[in-house]
Amino acid sequence: MTAYKESEEGKAEEQNKSLGRHLGTTIRQLRLDHNLTIAEVSERAGISRGMLSKIENNLAATSLETLEQLANALGVTLSKLFQNYNLPRGAAQLVKDGEGMEVVRRGTRVGHTYHLLAYDQGPHKTFEPFLITLEDSHEEFPAFEHPGTEFIHMLEGKLEYRVGKETFVLSRGDSLTFQGDIPHRPESFIQTPIKFLAIIHYDAPDKNHSEE
Repeated sequence: MTAYKESEEGKAEEQNKSLGRHLGTTIRQLRLDHNLTIAEVSERAGISRGMLSKIENNLAATSLETLEQLANALGVTLSKLFQNYNLPRGAAQLVKDGEGMEVVRRGTRVGHTYHLLAYDQGPHKTFEPFLITLEDSHEEFPAFEHPGTEFIHMLEGKLEYRVGKETFVLSRGDSLTFQGDIPHRPESFIQTPIKFLAIIHYDAPDKNHSEE
C-alpha cells in the first residue's frame, strides 16, 4: 500500500467520522427539541433503542435508508439531517475596529481617510465597503465615477453631496444610493468631522462575455 493511498484512506475515514458526529448530534438535538425519548423515536423509525443510541453517539455507521426512517420519525426531511455539515471555513470575515486597511483613492489627502472594511479575494469583486473620515473642510474632491451601485450611510457630521446635477444634504443616519457611473463627490462640509460608510456593489460579470 502506497503512502498516498494510506493518506487518502485516512482522510476518508476522518470525513466519515466527522459526518457521523454531525448526524448523531443533529438527530439527538432534533429528538430533544421535539421532547421525544429514544424509545419513542426508535419505535417510530423501526430500529432498536440500542442502535439509535449508538447512532447519536457516533458508535455505529448507518445507511441512508435508516437515516430516512429517522428523519420521518422526527418529522423532518432527510436533507435536514445534513444541513450545515462541512460549511467552508472563511465564510465570514472579521475586521476589528481600527483595523480596516487604509487605502489611497483619487482624492485622498491629509484629513481624508479611507479604510477598506472587507477584502474580496475572489476572481471578481462583488462589493467594497469603505469607512470614510473627512476632517479638512478646505479641501475639494474631484468627481468619482466607477461601475456598480454606491450606497452611503452617514455616521457623523453633516455633508452636502453631489450626484450628477443634484446635491443632497446628509446628516447622521441619512442614506443615499446612486449609480456609480454618474459623477459624484462631496460638495461641501457643513459640520466636521464627517464619517460615513460608502458601499459599492458591483454587477455580476456576464458569463457569456467572460467566456469569449
